[in-house]
Amino acid sequence: MTIDPKNFHNINIVSQTVLPTPLQIRNGYPLSDLAGETVLAGRQTIRNILDGRDKRIFVVVGPCSIHDPLAAIEYAKRLRLLAEEVKETMFLVMRVYFEKPRTTVGWKGFINDPYLNDSFEIEAGLSQARKLLLEIAEIGLPTGTEALDPVVPQYIQDLISWTAIGARTAESQTHRELSSGLSTPVGFKNATSGSVSAAVNALHSVSSPHRFLGINSHGQSCVFHTKGNRYAHVVLRGGKKPNYDSVSVTESVELLQKEGLPVNLMIDCSHANSSKDHNRQPLVFRDCINQILSGQNAICGLMLESNLHAGNQSFSGNADELQYGVSITDACIDWETTEKILREADKRLRDR
Repeated sequence: MTIDPKNFHNINIVSQTVLPTPLQIRNGYPLSDLAGETVLAGRQTIRNILDGRDKRIFVVVGPCSIHDPLAAIEYAKRLRLLAEEVKETMFLVMRVYFEKPRTTVGWKGFINDPYLNDSFEIEAGLSQARKLLLEIAEIGLPTGTEALDPVVPQYIQDLISWTAIGARTAESQTHRELSSGLSTPVGFKNATSGSVSAAVNALHSVSSPHRFLGINSHGQSCVFHTKGNRYAHVVLRGGKKPNYDSVSVTESVELLQKEGLPVNLMIDCSHANSSKDHNRQPLVFRDCINQILSGQNAICGLMLESNLHAGNQSFSGNADELQYGVSITDACIDWETTEKILREADKRLRDR
């Protein structure tokens, strides 16, 4: 028998493209002193909130996904001004999501396909994503993102202040190991079924040391040894039914207490908690503020999907036809609504 490697290896691979190393991309858009101060201050503030030393809540707010850097910068500038206005009661973090998990198929996000044309110019996506994060940090606004591909954090994580692990990957060993080594606080969403136990189990895993395969800054395969991340927390995003209500929150608190874990909860006001209706996000947000004012100290964070304009738009494949400032993934509340509910919450929380 003659061994032909083509019959055994990469039989479904059409081609391979060598990417620049994480260090090369980072050197192209190096972390500035101003951006570094924003990132570190953001991380420490969120840690202080999770530790109970800072009595404010943190709010991760911004587009469902980034597809237009110009619109993202406009949004960031508006949010920076609002963050200053409400800083006595809330710490605002801009939601800057570049990767989109798909149930079947679809646009996978800005890093995978920055030009929205199925060209999959991932090198450009990584560079442009880093450039955008750097610009937002230099505005003075911390950012949060979802860690989906385990390689991507090496390219952009030094510019991130908070990280999410999504409902589809909360049970993934790869993402739990990755999170144990991340330099940011990490929010684990409950499973799409609504199971909070999946996220609670993740907290046990993430706080423990791990050893796992990955790539370093030079693009070399290596084994990472982590000490564990004690700033992981649960994000309630709903499942078969919403779980932001006081009964569901109390049940989650009791579960965390039973497991001997820090009692910190973040509420995602979108997704299943809003029944995928962006117009319901303000209702969920206000309910959570009511719970906080009623003494529910476990709620330390909230999340909103918000954009310059409301709703979403279908994407036909021609980026030139897209309406500016409107989501091409999940529907978002508009800027005016975002301003209104955050200012309203700020007034109410001042009497806390």
